[in-house]
Amino acid sequence: MISIEQAQQIILQSIDALPTQEVPVLKSLGRVVAENIHAPWDIPSTDNSAMDGFAFSSPLPDQDHWRVTDFVPAGQFRTSLVAPGEAVRIMTGAPIPPGCETVVPFEEIDLTNQGVRPLKTPKKGANIRRRGEDIQANDLVITAGSVIRPQEIGMLVSLGCTMVKVFRTVRVAILATGDELLEEGSVPSAGKIINSNSYSLAAQVLEAGGEPIVLGIAKDTDLATKEKIREGLEGADILITTGGVSVGDRDYVKEALHELGGELFFWKVNLKPGKPVAYAMLNGKPVFALPGNPVATMVGFELFVRPTMLRMMGHRNLFRPVVKATLIEPAHNKGDRPHLVRVRVKLEQGGYSASVYKNQSSANLASLTQGNGLLRLQPTQSIDAGSEVQITLLDRGFEMGGAETLFKSSSYEADEVVFAQQCCGS
Repeated sequence: MISIEQAQQIILQSIDALPTQEVPVLKSLGRVVAENIHAPWDIPSTDNSAMDGFAFSSPLPDQDHWRVTDFVPAGQFRTSLVAPGEAVRIMTGAPIPPGCETVVPFEEIDLTNQGVRPLKTPKKGANIRRRGEDIQANDLVITAGSVIRPQEIGMLVSLGCTMVKVFRTVRVAILATGDELLEEGSVPSAGKIINSNSYSLAAQVLEAGGEPIVLGIAKDTDLATKEKIREGLEGADILITTGGVSVGDRDYVKEALHELGGELFFWKVNLKPGKPVAYAMLNGKPVFALPGNPVATMVGFELFVRPTMLRMMGHRNLFRPVVKATLIEPAHNKGDRPHLVRVRVKLEQGGYSASVYKNQSSANLASLTQGNGLLRLQPTQSIDAGSEVQITLLDRGFEMGGAETLFKSSSYEADEVVFAQQCCGS
């Protein structure tokens, strides 16, 4: 068996980014921009008022009042010079009239019968936003490889962009195998279970920014398995199968991939849960054969499929954020494989704590619904309560109070594939 780190390295070295495409700006949210974006003009394009108030002429004389001669609302521009001793009523965002050098907000103005008077001596340049103080023409504003967030959307529109070049969204076909599986909405019976894996995986694909294609269920025959694999690869960039990848009499996935001409890179990874996982390349597309147990399926996706999807979509940060947490109770790994233990992480008194979920069976999906992180235990390792451990956070919107820690922990470049230092601790 190979290690988690070796498996990840093999996968990521075989993966290239997808082609790029131009999409409307609003459709680019969450996508990775594929080219540098430079500013075509200054932002702001002219000196303008940062306040509702009065713009005063230059130089500022020592006098009791200034005569108000005009009103400049946002969207209008006064071209004539404001003479010394005069003031112009101005609104936020309005261009500064020629001859004015400061703006005083309304609440700092005394209205007199002769005009207006600042309550204190105006400071030259106060409350004026200078042309280009935000962005100057030809500045590099958005770097290729950046993820488009709402603030980038606003900036792109400010730069006059209606379309933006981004990496294409990855399409992921999902195939469940097994005669014991029932379709969504069915009632389970003796020997039968509902196919939840396809929908857990589809949700994981969506959460990672991809487009899931649920293929349904392949019966436990060589022919049915191969037909569904062919179908999945026709319209997808990645194929995921669940079940049928172990050594049972009716496990056909690995053999089907071989018969279809796929190149098998590895089968079996030294981890728990999810040892019987295979990675192949078929028709130039990556195929992940994951185990059928629900937790093993989802953990396998996190370890191997999600980083692959992100790389294909142009991302540089491929792995989940990692935080340090205090272990509430002891944690033990009595086995001979690294164990990814499901834990519940909480933010308490300015720090993180982690509780180990009791039932760690790979068939127990509740260990993931009740948990939100993974703790990696090495073979035969025991960790005492109160110890500081590293936890990989699985929840995207986890505890905003810890956002600073999460962002600092998540800045991993694409070539950093040593998973033990990034995910689940080491």
